[in-house]
Amino acid sequence: MHDVHPLDRPAWSALTSRQKSLARGDSRAWRFDPDYALFAATADRSPESLAALAALAPDEGTIGLVEPDAPPAPPDLVIVSSALCDQMVADTVAEPTADFAIEPLGDGDAAEMLALATLTKPGPFFTRTHRLGDFVGVRIDGRLAAMAGERMKVDGFTEVSGVCTHPDHRGLGLAAALMAHVARAIVARGETPFLHSYSDNHAANALYGRMGFRLRRKLVFTQLARPAFPNLHTGL
Repeated sequence: MHDVHPLDRPAWSALTSRQKSLARGDSRAWRFDPDYALFAATADRSPESLAALAALAPDEGTIGLVEPDAPPAPPDLVIVSSALCDQMVADTVAEPTADFAIEPLGDGDAAEMLALATLTKPGPFFTRTHRLGDFVGVRIDGRLAAMAGERMKVDGFTEVSGVCTHPDHRGLGLAAALMAHVARAIVARGETPFLHSYSDNHAANALYGRMGFRLRRKLVFTQLARPAFPNLHTGL
């Protein structure tokens, strides 16, 4: 798989560049440390690489691939979901119009962040996902009401992810403002923000378009698991 844009295979690009310190595996297949993310990728579609990918799968739960097309099922794994997603990028991002305080989040907020992500399911979120990049949030009455942050990092690009709002505080524009804040910080660093969203999530994709994101290409998000433990993550 040569002569492709790094965002065509974002997990492979991240795990072999800016986030290689979080990579587990070998040159045939890499995955993120499972405390951080479920994303994985193979060097190619050879039997050797697919076998290496299978060895990285957890005994329970899934691993996820974001690729131009769905891979063949490696030995000892089954494909438990495969969904088309939009990969979007932004050159400029509209400034958020928010009359609430946006604050940085870190290790001291980790338990609240995991609880909010577990409740709202913005995408796979684990005990150290918040360490993948900068996260920000909004508190209402002292409790974390919404957050957004960064996930995969490729040379020149950083993914916006983890965007979610507690059900009690939806409709206030919190998530959009936080997402714009994160994306504008990425642009200010001289990088290009990108994101992934299910292609059939038309309302969200239209919102991202109004913020300045445009479709770059379609990719496929595939989740694989050992047959007895699908444990799907419903978000991306």
